[in-house]
Amino acid sequence: MKGVLLVNLGSPESPTTKDVKPYLDEFLMDKYVIDVPYLLRAFLVRGIILRKRPEESAHAYAKIWWEEGSPLVVLSERMQKKVQPLVNVPVALAMRYGSMTIEKGLQELHDKGVTEVMLFPLYPQYAMASTLTILVKAEEIRKKKFPQMTFTDVPAFYNKPDYIKNLADSIQKHLVGFDYDHLLFSYHGIPERHIRKTDVTKSHCKIDGSCCNTPSPAHDFCYRHQCYETTRQVVKLLGLPADKYSLTFQSRLAGDKWLEPYTDVEIDKMPGKGIKNLAVVTPAFVSDCLETLEEIAMRAKEDFEANGGKEFLAVPCLNDDDEWCQTVSNWINDWAK
Repeated sequence: MKGVLLVNLGSPESPTTKDVKPYLDEFLMDKYVIDVPYLLRAFLVRGIILRKRPEESAHAYAKIWWEEGSPLVVLSERMQKKVQPLVNVPVALAMRYGSMTIEKGLQELHDKGVTEVMLFPLYPQYAMASTLTILVKAEEIRKKKFPQMTFTDVPAFYNKPDYIKNLADSIQKHLVGFDYDHLLFSYHGIPERHIRKTDVTKSHCKIDGSCCNTPSPAHDFCYRHQCYETTRQVVKLLGLPADKYSLTFQSRLAGDKWLEPYTDVEIDKMPGKGIKNLAVVTPAFVSDCLETLEEIAMRAKEDFEANGGKEFLAVPCLNDDDEWCQTVSNWINDWAK
Protein backbone atom coordinates (compact mmCIF):
# COMPACT_ATOMS: atom_id res chain seq x y z
CA MET A 1 0.00 0.00 0.00
CA LYS A 2 1.24 3.48 -0.89
CA GLY A 3 1.20 6.65 1.19
CA VAL A 4 2.74 10.12 1.32
CA LEU A 5 4.72 11.95 3.98
CA LEU A 6 4.85 15.71 3.52
CA VAL A 7 7.76 17.16 5.52
CA ASN A 8 8.30 20.81 6.39
CA LEU A 9 10.81 22.58 8.63
CA GLY A 10 9.14 22.65 12.05
CA SER A 11 8.42 25.02 14.88
CA PRO A 12 8.79 25.46 18.62
CA GLU A 13 5.75 24.47 20.67
CA SER A 14 5.14 28.05 21.76
CA PRO A 15 6.72 31.50 21.32
CA THR A 16 8.45 31.28 24.69
CA THR A 17 12.16 31.08 25.48
CA LYS A 18 11.52 27.79 27.30
CA ASP A 19 10.19 26.15 24.11
CA VAL A 20 12.30 28.01 21.57
CA LYS A 21 15.62 26.97 23.14
CA PRO A 22 15.27 23.17 22.66
CA TYR A 23 13.89 23.74 19.17
CA LEU A 24 16.88 25.88 18.19
CA ASP A 25 19.23 23.37 19.80
CA GLU A 26 17.83 20.55 17.67
CA PHE A 27 17.88 22.70 14.54
CA LEU A 28 21.33 24.25 14.90
CA MET A 29 22.99 21.06 16.15
CA ASP A 30 21.99 19.34 12.90
CA LYS A 31 25.28 18.59 11.11
CA TYR A 32 23.67 19.54 7.79
CA VAL A 33 22.74 23.00 9.08
CA ILE A 34 25.97 23.97 10.84
CA ASP A 35 28.33 21.59 9.08
CA VAL A 36 31.40 21.67 11.29
CA PRO A 37 32.81 18.95 13.59
CA TYR A 38 30.57 18.08 16.53
CA LEU A 39 32.67 19.64 19.30
CA LEU A 40 33.02 22.92 17.45
CA ARG A 41 29.31 22.87 16.58
CA ALA A 42 28.41 22.26 20.23
CA PHE A 43 30.68 25.10 21.32
CA LEU A 44 29.17 27.51 18.78
CA VAL A 45 25.56 26.51 19.40
CA ARG A 46 25.44 25.74 23.11
CA GLY A 47 28.31 27.93 24.21
CA ILE A 48 27.50 31.06 22.20
CA ILE A 49 24.31 31.12 20.09
CA LEU A 50 21.90 29.64 22.65
CA ARG A 51 22.89 32.16 25.29
CA LYS A 52 21.00 35.02 23.61
CA ARG A 53 19.28 33.68 20.53
CA PRO A 54 16.34 31.84 22.19
CA GLU A 55 15.06 35.00 23.87
CA GLU A 56 15.44 37.03 20.67
CA SER A 57 13.78 34.33 18.59
CA ALA A 58 10.95 33.91 21.10
CA HIS A 59 10.23 37.63 20.79
CA ALA A 60 10.16 37.30 16.99
CA TYR A 61 7.89 34.23 17.13
CA ALA A 62 5.51 36.05 19.49
CA LYS A 63 5.03 38.76 16.87
CA ILE A 64 3.79 36.31 14.23
CA TRP A 65 2.13 33.58 16.36
CA TRP A 66 -1.51 32.79 15.58
CA GLU A 67 -4.28 31.74 17.96
CA GLU A 68 -4.22 28.29 16.30
CA GLY A 69 -0.46 28.02 16.82
CA SER A 70 2.66 28.33 14.68
CA PRO A 71 1.79 29.76 11.24
CA LEU A 72 4.12 27.29 9.53
CA VAL A 73 2.47 24.31 11.21
CA VAL A 74 -1.08 25.62 10.76
CA LEU A 75 -0.54 26.40 7.08
CA SER A 76 1.11 23.01 6.48
CA GLU A 77 -1.84 21.28 8.15
CA ARG A 78 -4.29 23.23 6.00
CA MET A 79 -2.40 22.17 2.90
CA GLN A 80 -2.37 18.52 3.97
CA LYS A 81 -6.12 18.62 4.66
CA LYS A 82 -6.81 20.06 1.21
CA VAL A 83 -4.58 17.55 -0.57
CA GLN A 84 -5.93 14.44 1.20
CA PRO A 85 -9.42 14.42 -0.40
CA LEU A 86 -7.85 14.86 -3.84
CA VAL A 87 -5.84 11.63 -3.68
CA ASN A 88 -6.55 7.96 -3.05
CA VAL A 89 -3.66 7.25 -0.67
CA PRO A 90 -3.03 8.36 2.93
CA VAL A 91 -1.19 11.68 3.30
CA ALA A 92 0.60 12.38 6.59
CA LEU A 93 2.45 15.50 7.70
CA ALA A 94 5.69 15.74 9.66
CA MET A 95 8.33 18.31 10.57
CA ARG A 96 12.10 17.90 10.52
CA TYR A 97 12.42 19.62 13.90
CA GLY A 98 10.07 19.84 16.85
CA SER A 99 7.40 17.52 18.21
CA MET A 100 5.73 16.63 14.87
CA THR A 101 8.57 14.24 14.11
CA ILE A 102 9.25 12.27 10.94
CA GLU A 103 9.04 9.12 13.06
CA LYS A 104 5.48 10.01 14.13
CA GLY A 105 4.53 10.66 10.52
CA LEU A 106 5.93 7.35 9.35
CA GLN A 107 4.23 5.58 12.28
CA GLU A 108 0.91 7.10 11.24
CA LEU A 109 1.35 5.74 7.72
CA HIS A 110 2.58 2.37 9.02
CA ASP A 111 -0.52 2.04 11.20
CA LYS A 112 -2.64 2.48 8.07
CA GLY A 113 -0.82 -0.35 6.33
CA VAL A 114 1.46 1.78 4.17
CA THR A 115 4.63 0.05 2.93
CA GLU A 116 5.62 2.38 0.05
CA VAL A 117 6.15 6.01 1.05
CA MET A 118 6.43 9.05 -1.17
CA LEU A 119 8.83 11.17 0.89
CA PHE A 120 8.00 14.77 -0.01
CA PRO A 121 10.25 17.54 1.40
CA LEU A 122 8.28 20.78 1.03
CA TYR A 123 11.21 22.73 -0.42
CA PRO A 124 11.25 23.77 -4.08
CA GLN A 125 15.06 24.06 -4.21
CA TYR A 126 17.53 21.41 -3.00
CA ALA A 127 19.85 22.25 -0.10
CA MET A 128 21.82 20.34 2.53
CA ALA A 129 20.11 22.20 5.36
CA SER A 130 16.59 21.49 4.10
CA THR A 131 16.11 18.64 1.63
CA LEU A 132 19.13 16.50 2.44
CA THR A 133 18.68 16.51 6.21
CA ILE A 134 15.07 15.33 5.77
CA LEU A 135 16.08 12.48 3.47
CA VAL A 136 18.91 11.36 5.74
CA LYS A 137 16.80 11.52 8.92
CA ALA A 138 13.91 9.65 7.31
CA GLU A 139 16.24 6.91 6.10
CA GLU A 140 17.79 6.54 9.56
CA ILE A 141 14.31 6.11 11.06
CA ARG A 142 13.21 3.71 8.32
CA LYS A 143 16.15 1.40 8.89
CA LYS A 144 15.66 1.42 12.64
CA LYS A 145 11.86 1.34 12.99
CA PHE A 146 10.26 0.49 9.64
CA PRO A 147 12.65 -1.80 7.72
CA GLN A 148 9.88 -3.15 5.50
CA MET A 149 9.07 0.33 4.15
CA THR A 150 10.43 1.65 0.88
CA PHE A 151 10.86 5.32 -0.01
CA THR A 152 10.42 7.27 -3.21
CA ASP A 153 12.07 10.66 -2.72
CA VAL A 154 10.47 13.66 -4.43
CA PRO A 155 13.28 15.65 -6.09
CA ALA A 156 13.46 19.44 -5.97
CA PHE A 157 10.56 20.86 -7.97
CA TYR A 158 12.07 24.30 -8.57
CA ASN A 159 11.57 24.08 -12.35
CA LYS A 160 8.48 21.92 -12.73
CA PRO A 161 6.10 23.78 -15.08
CA ASP A 162 2.99 23.39 -12.92
CA TYR A 163 4.82 24.66 -9.80
CA ILE A 164 6.22 27.61 -11.76
CA LYS A 165 2.73 28.44 -13.03
CA ASN A 166 1.27 28.23 -9.51
CA LEU A 167 3.97 30.55 -8.21
CA ALA A 168 3.61 33.04 -11.07
CA ASP A 169 -0.19 33.04 -10.78
CA SER A 170 0.01 33.60 -7.02
CA ILE A 171 2.43 36.51 -7.42
CA GLN A 172 0.29 38.07 -10.12
CA LYS A 173 -2.84 37.71 -8.01
CA HIS A 174 -1.27 39.41 -4.99
CA LEU A 175 0.18 42.23 -7.07
CA VAL A 176 -3.23 43.30 -8.32
CA GLY A 177 -3.82 46.89 -7.21
CA PHE A 178 -0.22 47.37 -6.07
CA ASP A 179 1.70 49.78 -8.29
CA TYR A 180 5.16 48.35 -7.63
CA ASP A 181 8.44 49.75 -8.89
CA HIS A 182 10.34 46.54 -8.28
CA LEU A 183 9.74 42.85 -7.50
CA LEU A 184 12.39 41.27 -5.27
CA PHE A 185 12.85 37.49 -5.16
CA SER A 186 14.34 36.83 -1.72
CA TYR A 187 15.57 33.29 -1.05
CA HIS A 188 16.81 31.84 2.21
CA GLY A 189 20.59 32.13 2.34
CA ILE A 190 23.10 29.33 2.85
CA PRO A 191 26.88 29.33 3.29
CA GLU A 192 28.78 29.24 0.01
CA ARG A 193 30.58 26.09 1.19
CA HIS A 194 27.25 24.23 1.10
CA ILE A 195 27.10 24.87 -2.64
CA ARG A 196 30.55 23.37 -3.11
CA LYS A 197 29.80 20.41 -0.82
CA THR A 198 26.73 19.42 -2.86
CA ASP A 199 28.57 19.74 -6.19
CA VAL A 200 28.54 16.16 -7.49
CA THR A 201 31.22 17.03 -10.07
CA LYS A 202 33.51 18.46 -7.35
CA SER A 203 34.62 21.15 -9.79
CA HIS A 204 31.70 22.95 -11.45
CA CYS A 205 30.37 25.25 -8.72
CA LYS A 206 32.70 28.23 -8.51
CA ILE A 207 29.99 30.80 -7.67
CA ASP A 208 31.59 33.09 -10.22
CA GLY A 209 28.53 34.38 -12.05
CA SER A 210 28.75 31.91 -14.91
CA CYS A 211 28.61 28.38 -13.44
CA CYS A 212 24.89 28.59 -12.67
CA ASN A 213 24.22 29.36 -16.35
CA THR A 214 26.47 26.60 -17.72
CA PRO A 215 24.69 23.22 -17.99
CA SER A 216 26.04 20.65 -15.55
CA PRO A 217 24.95 17.59 -13.53
CA ALA A 218 25.80 19.78 -10.50
CA HIS A 219 22.60 21.73 -11.08
CA ASP A 220 20.46 18.86 -9.79
CA PHE A 221 21.79 19.66 -6.31
CA CYS A 222 22.85 23.30 -6.63
CA TYR A 223 20.67 25.54 -4.49
CA ARG A 224 21.99 28.74 -6.08
CA HIS A 225 21.33 27.57 -9.63
CA GLN A 226 17.85 26.41 -8.68
CA CYS A 227 16.98 29.77 -7.09
CA TYR A 228 18.06 31.60 -10.22
CA GLU A 229 16.21 29.14 -12.45
CA THR A 230 12.96 29.44 -10.47
CA THR A 231 13.23 33.22 -10.78
CA ARG A 232 14.06 33.09 -14.49
CA GLN A 233 11.08 30.93 -15.32
CA VAL A 234 8.62 32.90 -13.18
CA VAL A 235 9.84 36.20 -14.60
CA LYS A 236 9.41 34.83 -18.12
CA LEU A 237 5.80 33.85 -17.39
CA LEU A 238 5.09 37.24 -15.83
CA GLY A 239 6.78 39.06 -18.70
CA LEU A 240 8.93 41.24 -16.42
CA PRO A 241 11.71 43.39 -17.93
CA ALA A 242 15.22 42.94 -16.48
CA ASP A 243 15.15 46.23 -14.57
CA LYS A 244 11.88 45.38 -12.83
CA TYR A 245 13.12 42.53 -10.61
CA SER A 246 16.18 41.20 -8.76
CA LEU A 247 17.24 38.25 -6.61
CA THR A 248 18.75 38.26 -3.11
CA PHE A 249 19.39 35.93 -0.16
CA GLN A 250 18.16 36.47 3.41
CA SER A 251 18.73 35.05 6.92
CA ARG A 252 22.50 34.71 7.12
CA LEU A 253 24.55 33.91 10.22
CA ALA A 254 27.71 35.82 11.10
CA GLY A 255 31.17 34.42 10.54
CA ASP A 256 30.86 32.69 7.17
CA LYS A 257 30.64 33.76 3.55
CA TRP A 258 27.00 33.32 2.57
CA LEU A 259 25.35 33.62 -0.81
CA GLU A 260 25.10 37.19 -2.03
CA PRO A 261 23.60 39.70 -2.58
CA TYR A 262 22.07 40.04 0.89
CA THR A 263 18.38 40.91 1.11
CA ASP A 264 18.66 43.41 3.98
CA VAL A 265 21.57 45.27 2.39
CA GLU A 266 19.86 45.55 -0.99
CA ILE A 267 16.48 46.61 0.43
CA ASP A 268 18.15 49.41 2.38
CA LYS A 269 19.64 50.77 -0.87
CA MET A 270 16.48 50.61 -2.97
CA PRO A 271 14.72 53.85 -1.94
CA GLY A 272 17.91 55.76 -2.83
CA LYS A 273 17.74 54.20 -6.31
CA GLY A 274 14.22 55.47 -6.86
CA ILE A 275 12.40 52.29 -5.82
CA LYS A 276 9.62 53.62 -3.61
CA ASN A 277 7.08 50.81 -3.95
CA LEU A 278 8.56 47.35 -3.38
CA ALA A 279 7.03 43.88 -3.55
CA VAL A 280 8.95 40.91 -2.10
CA VAL A 281 8.30 37.24 -2.82
CA THR A 282 10.02 34.39 -0.93
CA PRO A 283 10.03 31.28 -3.18
CA ALA A 284 12.38 29.18 -1.02
CA PHE A 285 9.34 28.44 1.14
CA VAL A 286 5.94 26.99 0.25
CA SER A 287 4.52 27.93 3.67
CA ASP A 288 4.81 31.27 5.44
CA CYS A 289 7.02 31.08 8.52
CA LEU A 290 9.18 33.17 10.83
CA GLU A 291 11.51 34.19 7.99
CA THR A 292 8.71 35.41 5.73
CA LEU A 293 6.31 36.86 8.30
CA GLU A 294 8.74 38.52 10.70
CA GLU A 295 12.04 38.99 8.87
CA ILE A 296 10.51 40.14 5.58
CA ALA A 297 6.94 41.33 6.19
CA MET A 298 7.86 43.20 9.38
CA ARG A 299 11.59 43.97 9.71
CA ALA A 300 12.40 44.42 6.03
CA LYS A 301 9.31 46.60 5.65
CA GLU A 302 10.42 48.80 8.56
CA ASP A 303 13.93 49.12 7.13
CA PHE A 304 12.60 49.95 3.67
CA GLU A 305 10.35 52.68 5.01
CA ALA A 306 13.08 54.03 7.33
CA ASN A 307 15.31 54.48 4.28
CA GLY A 308 12.69 56.44 2.34
CA GLY A 309 10.48 53.74 0.83
CA LYS A 310 6.75 54.32 0.64
CA GLU A 311 4.82 51.11 -0.01
CA PHE A 312 5.99 47.58 0.80
CA LEU A 313 4.16 44.36 -0.06
CA ALA A 314 5.21 40.93 1.20
CA VAL A 315 3.71 38.42 -1.23
CA PRO A 316 2.42 35.38 0.70
CA CYS A 317 3.85 31.92 0.03
CA LEU A 318 1.74 29.34 -1.80
CA ASN A 319 0.51 27.99 1.57
CA ASP A 320 -2.79 26.17 0.99
CA ASP A 321 -3.57 27.87 -2.33
CA ASP A 322 -6.12 25.73 -4.19
CA GLU A 323 -4.08 25.54 -7.42
CA TRP A 324 -0.95 24.55 -5.52
CA CYS A 325 -2.79 21.85 -3.56
CA GLN A 326 -4.19 20.52 -6.84
CA THR A 327 -0.68 20.40 -8.30
CA VAL A 328 0.63 18.45 -5.29
CA SER A 329 -2.28 16.03 -5.54
CA ASN A 330 -1.59 15.56 -9.27
CA TRP A 331 2.02 14.62 -8.51
CA ILE A 332 0.86 12.17 -5.85
CA ASN A 333 -1.76 10.60 -8.11
CA ASP A 334 0.76 10.19 -10.94
CA TRP A 335 3.07 8.36 -8.55
CA ALA A 336 0.34 6.26 -6.93
CA LYS A 337 -1.03 4.81 -10.18
